[in-house]
Amino acid sequence: QVQLVESGGGLVQAGGSLRLSCASSGRTFSRYAMGWFRQTPGKEREFVAAISRSGGRTYYSDSVKGRFTFSRDNAKNTVYLQMNSLKPEDTAVYYCAADRVYDSDSYTDTAGPYEYWGQGTQVTVSS
Repeated sequence: QVQLVESGGGLVQAGGSLRLSCASSGRTFSRYAMGWFRQTPGKEREFVAAISRSGGRTYYSDSVKGRFTFSRDNAKNTVYLQMNSLKPEDTAVYYCAADRVYDSDSYTDTAGPYEYWGQGTQVTVSS
Protein backbone atom coordinates (compact mmCIF):
# COMPACT_ATOMS: atom_id res chain seq x y z
CA GLN A 1 0.00 0.00 0.00
CA VAL A 2 1.26 3.47 -0.90
CA GLN A 3 0.05 6.65 0.69
CA LEU A 4 0.68 9.95 -1.03
CA VAL A 5 0.47 13.35 0.63
CA GLU A 6 0.67 16.55 -1.39
CA SER A 7 1.69 19.92 -0.02
CA GLY A 8 2.77 23.33 -1.25
CA GLY A 9 -0.43 24.61 -2.79
CA GLY A 10 -1.72 28.10 -2.16
CA LEU A 11 -2.67 31.44 -3.62
CA VAL A 12 -0.26 33.20 -5.95
CA GLN A 13 -0.45 36.05 -8.42
CA ALA A 14 -0.14 35.45 -12.13
CA GLY A 15 3.50 35.18 -13.11
CA GLY A 16 4.47 33.80 -9.74
CA SER A 17 5.80 30.41 -8.70
CA LEU A 18 4.90 27.55 -6.43
CA ARG A 19 6.54 24.24 -5.66
CA LEU A 20 4.34 21.29 -4.92
CA SER A 21 5.64 18.28 -3.04
CA CYS A 22 4.26 14.79 -2.81
CA ALA A 23 5.61 12.51 -0.11
CA SER A 24 5.13 8.77 -0.26
CA SER A 25 5.03 6.18 2.48
CA GLY A 26 6.54 2.74 2.08
CA ARG A 27 9.88 1.40 0.99
CA THR A 28 9.17 0.78 -2.67
CA PHE A 29 8.84 4.34 -3.93
CA SER A 30 11.52 3.85 -6.57
CA ARG A 31 9.37 1.15 -8.24
CA TYR A 32 6.72 3.68 -9.16
CA ALA A 33 6.46 6.10 -12.01
CA MET A 34 4.76 9.22 -10.75
CA GLY A 35 2.35 11.68 -12.23
CA TRP A 36 0.70 15.00 -11.50
CA PHE A 37 -2.87 15.68 -12.55
CA ARG A 38 -5.18 18.59 -11.92
CA GLN A 39 -8.90 19.08 -11.81
CA THR A 40 -11.33 21.97 -11.73
CA PRO A 41 -15.03 21.72 -10.80
CA GLY A 42 -17.13 20.17 -13.52
CA LYS A 43 -14.15 19.02 -15.56
CA GLU A 44 -12.32 15.75 -15.90
CA ARG A 45 -8.97 15.22 -14.29
CA GLU A 46 -6.26 16.56 -16.59
CA PHE A 47 -2.75 15.21 -17.03
CA VAL A 48 0.00 17.67 -16.10
CA ALA A 49 3.31 15.79 -15.94
CA ALA A 50 4.86 12.36 -15.46
CA ILE A 51 8.25 11.08 -14.40
CA SER A 52 9.87 7.68 -14.72
CA ARG A 53 11.03 5.57 -11.78
CA SER A 54 14.58 6.79 -12.00
CA GLY A 55 13.65 10.36 -12.77
CA GLY A 56 15.55 10.16 -16.01
CA ARG A 57 12.54 10.75 -18.19
CA THR A 58 9.84 13.37 -17.84
CA TYR A 59 6.80 14.26 -19.92
CA TYR A 60 4.60 17.34 -19.80
CA SER A 61 1.30 18.43 -21.18
CA ASP A 62 1.53 21.13 -23.79
CA SER A 63 -0.20 23.58 -21.46
CA VAL A 64 2.62 23.46 -18.89
CA LYS A 65 5.66 22.57 -20.98
CA GLY A 66 8.46 25.04 -20.44
CA ARG A 67 6.91 26.40 -17.23
CA PHE A 68 6.69 23.36 -14.94
CA THR A 69 9.47 21.01 -13.90
CA PHE A 70 8.87 17.59 -12.42
CA SER A 71 11.59 15.98 -10.34
CA ARG A 72 11.97 13.27 -7.75
CA ASP A 73 14.22 12.34 -4.86
CA ASN A 74 13.95 8.60 -4.32
CA ALA A 75 16.05 8.79 -1.16
CA LYS A 76 13.37 11.03 0.36
CA ASN A 77 10.40 9.24 -1.24
CA THR A 78 9.27 12.58 -2.61
CA VAL A 79 8.43 14.16 -5.93
CA TYR A 80 8.30 17.84 -6.69
CA LEU A 81 6.49 19.99 -9.20
CA GLN A 82 8.11 23.37 -9.68
CA MET A 83 5.57 25.68 -11.27
CA ASN A 84 6.79 28.95 -12.74
CA SER A 85 5.09 31.68 -14.75
CA LEU A 86 1.76 30.63 -13.35
CA LYS A 87 -1.42 31.64 -15.15
CA PRO A 88 -5.00 31.92 -13.90
CA GLU A 89 -5.87 28.88 -16.00
CA ASP A 90 -3.49 26.82 -13.87
CA THR A 91 -5.95 27.18 -10.99
CA ALA A 92 -7.04 23.68 -9.93
CA VAL A 93 -6.69 20.98 -7.35
CA TYR A 94 -3.43 19.19 -8.07
CA TYR A 95 -3.08 15.47 -7.40
CA CYS A 96 -0.03 13.28 -7.43
CA ALA A 97 -0.33 9.63 -8.39
CA ALA A 98 1.80 6.49 -8.41
CA ASP A 99 1.96 3.81 -11.09
CA ARG A 100 3.80 0.54 -10.40
CA VAL A 101 5.99 -0.09 -13.43
CA TYR A 102 8.69 -2.59 -14.28
CA ASP A 103 10.48 -0.58 -16.93
CA SER A 104 12.63 2.06 -15.33
CA ASP A 105 12.06 4.46 -18.23
CA SER A 106 8.30 4.13 -18.61
CA TYR A 107 5.61 6.58 -17.61
CA THR A 108 2.06 7.31 -18.66
CA ASP A 109 0.00 10.40 -19.31
CA THR A 110 -3.41 8.83 -18.63
CA ALA A 111 -5.07 8.51 -15.24
CA GLY A 112 -6.22 4.91 -15.58
CA PRO A 113 -2.95 3.06 -14.88
CA TYR A 114 -2.19 5.04 -11.73
CA GLU A 115 -3.00 2.91 -8.70
CA TYR A 116 -2.53 5.35 -5.86
CA TRP A 117 -3.60 8.96 -5.51
CA GLY A 118 -3.07 11.71 -2.99
CA GLN A 119 -5.83 13.84 -1.52
CA GLY A 120 -4.95 16.88 -3.63
CA THR A 121 -3.71 20.39 -2.94
CA GLN A 122 -5.41 23.57 -4.12
CA VAL A 123 -3.52 25.97 -6.37
CA THR A 124 -5.15 29.32 -7.05
CA VAL A 125 -3.61 31.84 -9.43
CA SER A 126 -5.07 35.33 -9.33
CA SER A 127 -4.98 37.67 -12.31
